[in-house]
Amino acid sequence: MTAVWAQGLTRVFGEKRAVDGLDLDIQEGELYALLGVNGAGKTTAIRMLSCLLPPSGGRAEILGVDVVREPHRAKALIGISPQETAVGIHLTVRENLVFAAGLYGCRGREARDRAEEMISAFSLGEYADKRARILSGGTQRRLSLAMALISRPRVLFLDEPTLGLDVIARRELWREIEALKGKMTVILTTHYMEEAQALSHRVGIMAHGHLAAQGTAEELTTQAGAASFEDAFVTLAQEAGR
Repeated sequence: MTAVWAQGLTRVFGEKRAVDGLDLDIQEGELYALLGVNGAGKTTAIRMLSCLLPPSGGRAEILGVDVVREPHRAKALIGISPQETAVGIHLTVRENLVFAAGLYGCRGREARDRAEEMISAFSLGEYADKRARILSGGTQRRLSLAMALISRPRVLFLDEPTLGLDVIARRELWREIEALKGKMTVILTTHYMEEAQALSHRVGIMAHGHLAAQGTAEELTTQAGAASFEDAFVTLAQEAGR
């Protein structure tokens, strides 16, 4: 079943077309990575697909639900961990998770049970009663991911989840993301070639607001006639700009 579908998805800011006719067809259970240089349109695309920003044109659906016509139904199917770590820095880890559960309609015992479930799943027990502001960047990112998953979404959007993390924290978060493969659909935006190559089933390369190429990392490397996936990305992104 198609989990995320877009046709001609467009977003215009003044005279700038941040996303320009984006077409996507991502299958249920797939981990799909969106790559692109700064300004390629990745975050704007994610914001439209996750009902945070209305499109200027085109259509998009989450598991067959139109994100413009039925945003409330679409939002119930998704979780999102934004580029900026979305945690309340003055709340404890447990309070953040209970709050996130409440946003999805969980109350009382159910919200507390969901919070404990995430604390266990993400090994956050030693931090459960600590305020988020004193946590390391990597632990804050794990908390942000746990908050995105607390509603048990069928589609998860991760917008540059490892941005700014050191190598060890990045690899730890990779393990958390890897464990989600096949359990839900994950759309991951990233600047890291190795991250996309290691985690994704398929990669889409965005350039100038549209999809320049897509396929497995190996397919894209062959398509570009490149020695490495990183070289392939550079070649395909540059070709899209000509």
